[in-house]
Amino acid sequence: MKSKKFFYTWEDIDENNKNAGTMIEDIIADSELPQLEELIIGCWGESWDNNAQPIVDGIVENKEKFANLKHLFIGDMDFEECEVSWIEQADYSKLWAALPALEQLTIKGSSGLELGEINHSNLKNFEIICGGLPVSVIQSIEKAKLPQLEELMLYIGVEDYGFDGNVSDIEKMLKNSDFPNLKILGLMDSEIQDEITEVVVKSKYMKQIQKLALSYGTLTDKGGEILLKELPSFENIEEVDLEYHYLSDEMVAKLDKLSIDIWTDDPQEDDEYDGEVYRYPMLTE
Repeated sequence: MKSKKFFYTWEDIDENNKNAGTMIEDIIADSELPQLEELIIGCWGESWDNNAQPIVDGIVENKEKFANLKHLFIGDMDFEECEVSWIEQADYSKLWAALPALEQLTIKGSSGLELGEINHSNLKNFEIICGGLPVSVIQSIEKAKLPQLEELMLYIGVEDYGFDGNVSDIEKMLKNSDFPNLKILGLMDSEIQDEITEVVVKSKYMKQIQKLALSYGTLTDKGGEILLKELPSFENIEEVDLEYHYLSDEMVAKLDKLSIDIWTDDPQEDDEYDGEVYRYPMLTE
């Protein structure tokens, strides 16, 4: 697969006034663009102050030049370039129709993110990496028409950085969405990971998925007990990713005895201050 990443260095930004508008111009002018099957877009210049809308709009307006694109990642930058919660995203409403061959979409950052009405017949993998997922985005996914979707990975995050809902919003999405080919489901990086675990194990997708990811959040023994009780009922599930968790050693030992491949790397310890216990998801700010 022919792939290329476009990004700006601090020198590009400071000395050459590069931004999202010039980035889409650079992409469109690239001689390799017609052959690209994977496009990765990194730092577009002061991404905390300039949103990705010119890039998304430029792709839509020049859709014929992106006809071979199968994989798209917008926002591939580390914390030194821009903290994930600061990345100013875009409205993707018009992108779905513009890229009919797209099979994989990854979006990093949720500030200003809108998905609109999602309708795409070929998308197989969809991932949103963020410190807080807005309810409006969750609702767009709930109503999405993605008949070929096989993998859905959502970082739920925390209230302080964009998650403005509660577990009922996750429950509604699981109940009302229709992804008949879903094989991998990830609802991760949440400050309410135990509550999410409880609604996930009751969802219809438990009977069809092969892998479940509840990683990077504040999963405790409460969620562990739920998994210990419910997972044996689903022989279709081969892997459960619980990496970065607040499970006790005793709970990890119990889960390891299940006949499922369970990942429990990177255990965390509670923070205690003034009599209060604090737990934090992996990715927030």
